Amino acid sequence: MTSPLFLHAVPGIPLVEPGDDIAALILAALASSELVLEDGDVLVLAQKIVSKAEGRYAYLNDIQASAEAVELAEQCDKDPRHMQVLLNESREIIRKRPGVVIVEHVLGYVHANAGIDRSNIDSDEDSPRLLLLPENPDHSAAELRSSLLASTGVNVNIIINDSAGRAWRNGTLGFAIATAGFEALENRVGEADLYGRPLEVTEVAVADELAAAASFMMGQGDEALPVVLIRGAKLRPSTAGSAALIRDREKDMFR
Repeated sequence: MTSPLFLHAVPGIPLVEPGDDIAALILAALASSELVLEDGDVLVLAQKIVSKAEGRYAYLNDIQASAEAVELAEQCDKDPRHMQVLLNESREIIRKRPGVVIVEHVLGYVHANAGIDRSNIDSDEDSPRLLLLPENPDHSAAELRSSLLASTGVNVNIIINDSAGRAWRNGTLGFAIATAGFEALENRVGEADLYGRPLEVTEVAVADELAAAASFMMGQGDEALPVVLIRGAKLRPSTAGSAALIRDREKDMFR
């Protein structure tokens, strides 16, 4: 029998500022909702609150645009300073058109605009700022997991998610940019299908599936629900983080 899966968007997470203790904010919000963590639970966090707590802001007035950034800005109808930040956060520009630049981020993800965001960010018009992805998301996830274990004695799993489009589909959906505590990509090769035939190529992006479900609960506008508690997921323990989710370049058929 398949066990049920429960998702609960945790209310009461305040607007996060640099230096805030994310673990403490989550535990306070859980307590206010009379939710108690259990071993095996998954906490999914929106990337924004992690980046905000880590102070991952770029202030445009402090940015000097290079000639490459100026040229890219002209091609994509963007602020040259914004494009300089994008170049700093990227390994390679893969595609571009007015309004969007698809890059390989320094962390390995193929991402629109290098994951740099201006939505749901308080920004002074005289000192505009951008929010970048965490510098080391897997480390951030592992640190949060350790902090929650020290505070509660409970082993939980962590996902940090973000939103991205896909080369072959319209719309965005949530995906995992970091994990801690479980196997993000489950290799099912060799297991039997419904008719007893061995699976030949099946790998399940468990972390992305859970990240997408949590993203649906979080919303994309003014919902202010950046943390989702998932209970009932049957996960394989691992300390490997999320690197297995990134497809090797030589197997990437869309570049």
